[in-house]
Amino acid sequence: MRSGKPLLLAAKFLIIVLSLLGNSKLILGKEMGNKESNSTSIKILVKVGVLLDTDEVIGKMGLRCIRMALSDFYASHPHYKTRLHLSVRNSNATVVGAAVAALDLINEKVQAIIGPMTSMQSSFVIDLGNHAQVPIISFTATNPFLSSLRSEYFVRATLNDSSQVQAITSLIQAFGWRNIVPIYADDDFGKGIIPSLTTALNKIGTQIPYQSAIHLSVIDQEIVAELYKLMTMQTRVFILHMTDYLASRVLNKAQEVGMMTEGYVWIVSDGITNPLNSMGTSLVGSFKGVIGVKPYVPKSRMLNNFTLRWEEKSSKDVNVDLYGLWAYDATTALLMAIEKVGYTNNNFKKMNSSRNSVNLGSYLHRVLSSIRFNGLSGDFHIVNGQLQSPAFEIINGIGDGERVIGFWTAKHGIVRELNSKEKVGIGDIIWPGEATSVPKGWVIPTNGKKLKIGIPVKDGFNDFVKFSRDPNTNSIRVTGFCIDVFEAVMATLPYVVLFEYIPFAKPDGSAAGSYDELVYQVFLGNFDAVVGDVTIRADRSLYVDFTLPFTESGINMIVPVKDKKAKNAWVFLKPLTWDLWVTSFCFFIFIGLVIWILEHGINEDFNGTLPQQLGTSFWFSFSTMIFAHKEQVVSNLSRLVVIIWCFVVLILTQSYTASLTSTLTVKQLEPTFTSVEELIEKGEIVGYAKGSFVGELLRNSNMSKLKEYKSRDELHIKFSKGEIGAAFDEIPYMKLFLAKHCSKYTMVGPTLKTTGFGFVFPKGSPLVPDVSRAVLRVTEGEKMEKIEKAWFGKQTNCPDPSTSMSSNSLGINSFWGLFVVVGVAASFALIIFTSMIAYENKNILMRIHPKDMWKNFITSSGEEESDGTNADSVDETTGRPNLSNNKEETMCNQEN
Repeated sequence: MRSGKPLLLAAKFLIIVLSLLGNSKLILGKEMGNKESNSTSIKILVKVGVLLDTDEVIGKMGLRCIRMALSDFYASHPHYKTRLHLSVRNSNATVVGAAVAALDLINEKVQAIIGPMTSMQSSFVIDLGNHAQVPIISFTATNPFLSSLRSEYFVRATLNDSSQVQAITSLIQAFGWRNIVPIYADDDFGKGIIPSLTTALNKIGTQIPYQSAIHLSVIDQEIVAELYKLMTMQTRVFILHMTDYLASRVLNKAQEVGMMTEGYVWIVSDGITNPLNSMGTSLVGSFKGVIGVKPYVPKSRMLNNFTLRWEEKSSKDVNVDLYGLWAYDATTALLMAIEKVGYTNNNFKKMNSSRNSVNLGSYLHRVLSSIRFNGLSGDFHIVNGQLQSPAFEIINGIGDGERVIGFWTAKHGIVRELNSKEKVGIGDIIWPGEATSVPKGWVIPTNGKKLKIGIPVKDGFNDFVKFSRDPNTNSIRVTGFCIDVFEAVMATLPYVVLFEYIPFAKPDGSAAGSYDELVYQVFLGNFDAVVGDVTIRADRSLYVDFTLPFTESGINMIVPVKDKKAKNAWVFLKPLTWDLWVTSFCFFIFIGLVIWILEHGINEDFNGTLPQQLGTSFWFSFSTMIFAHKEQVVSNLSRLVVIIWCFVVLILTQSYTASLTSTLTVKQLEPTFTSVEELIEKGEIVGYAKGSFVGELLRNSNMSKLKEYKSRDELHIKFSKGEIGAAFDEIPYMKLFLAKHCSKYTMVGPTLKTTGFGFVFPKGSPLVPDVSRAVLRVTEGEKMEKIEKAWFGKQTNCPDPSTSMSSNSLGINSFWGLFVVVGVAASFALIIFTSMIAYENKNILMRIHPKDMWKNFITSSGEEESDGTNADSVDETTGRPNLSNNKEETMCNQEN
């Protein structure tokens, strides 16, 4: 509630004077009631003071509600032994008047005081109550500061202003507004909510770029001037926290100057919504499109009856509001507490004679905190001297009234229905200007200045940002990859943003500072944004906001490459690995043996002495490499094996030839260094771009030998002269460097992580979300590809990276399938050959010793050639030797 201007010195002086005169006869008042008898039929009269601004509407309403509560309570509880006597005083809407009236009531020996009205009045009266041990019960003092007094004699029968902060911030968070401007009364009531509101908004990432304090004695012209000032700012979301009278003036003037139109958002606190029904048409007429929060009051039969009786007995220009309901419930709670204290202790009579005999005030305060009941305002429960917060209604002004569009509870947040646990949002809202779409909460003022966009100035890598000045017109021309990306991003926004580029340079055109200093200019307010090759870093994000990155991220190491081509006499062995060489040699021997076994008994080319037969077999196998074998194979099984083996040999020779050709002719490049550890171990000098944060990162990585370079041409020169062994920089710079020198250097890494380049805006800027979404649209579309091609070109002269890498020798893993196939085929031929021989000569083989059979098998060809009986020992149908005749003759000779 509102409070008057404190007159501290006058109030303190008057309090001292009245305290000195408190025991004299100069204090007005008279003794109430007669001496009570010990009979239980006599009621105990208890005096209670009422301290209100009785000349104002809310004071009259509160006093009426207190008297109705008194009448209703004793009508329903006629057997109670205590009876309340009200001593009413008028504070005259001043702190001094409240202090004088409170002292008067205390000297009248009142047991409690209901009131006063304002928070500033309450802070004085609470001190008096502490001194006199008299409970102070206020149903309108909402300033959070009063809770810090920690008085055991103060009871706040109304809600603390801070209790509505969570409901307001949840509403702001639901609509995604990043900036708000509070407009509050320049008094204790208005200022009290600001600390808790600021803290809550910071937790959800919403900033307060400006605070507007309206003095109570402000004139209309001053209100209009302040509103025009707000119109020149970007923020269009305002939180109004002041008295109902001052709020009606502000909203009426806002409507006159055009601030109740589409795009604006007005949120009002419960200090305005609570008395909305009792203030007439001064505020209701300008309340259309406004949203606000107010404590939820459940409907009940008791509330309906009270409202009907109020309307019957009250004038039409005074309606009861929530403060009146709290006055009624606070009085009811006090009556319950007094009855409980009077019934159990019967000390009220003693208190009239000696206040210090019993600390009844403290006990009465404790009893009040233990009382809980369903009153007109709902669940009435005092905890630690503070009324507990109920749910809040979210209301929307609809011209001549209001409608409920949702609720907020501490447990479930914003819900459509109070008893629902599902967060389905709130109902449809009519915004200012009768708009139905949610305002974005900010605009670029048409009467404001253009955005000042700072750009970096440096000597090298001008492909990203470059500015030049026309010597004749002194105009600035800004070009570069980052500039084109930024302009493409801003062109995709659904609204027009005017801006101008301002180089961060000295009068002579040189850089005015580092990138960190450039970014800090946004925090200082010298620039509205920064566009360029500015890396997103954690330490910079502490005081500015970055958009999403529009380039690749990471810091790479770039090093020269060297030719790895071998030039020794044994280079012909390199195409194949040693395991493949050994496997191939073994299979040449194996195939030669297989062919000899299949052919030596039927083929003259494979006959002769044992060394001749082995030499012929191995020669036949190895000669297949160049297909120079002259021996003919007779057996079909041999032909099958030779066909498969020739195919394997063809694959091996062709692969060997291709690999050897590549080794001897193709340039095989490898980086001179492959890791940071290798650089540190060998003590190499490392380069980095001048003014870049990369230098600091390298120093933190234990690299002490560092050297700066200004441009990519200077970097190439330092590499060529051997001044540096490697260079570190971000990927975009390295790609630009390799586009020109791709055949001499290569990129190794990534070794360090970064986020990439981003645009810089002030902390909490409403442009950041929209620009970030626009960055995504540009980078994911064809526009980004066109910009990159325009500035970095298409690298067609650079060799394929895959051919620049070292060639690997061919291994067994590439050919094991071929060896399996030929091995299986050869083994299968041997099995068939052996099975057929064994089957045809099974009777004889059973009588021959294995040693004699092998000896006869080896020497049979030589004997057949010497005695000229070759034709008789060969099966004409199968082409295999007929061992039966030979073996029978041998057996006969042995028997003879």
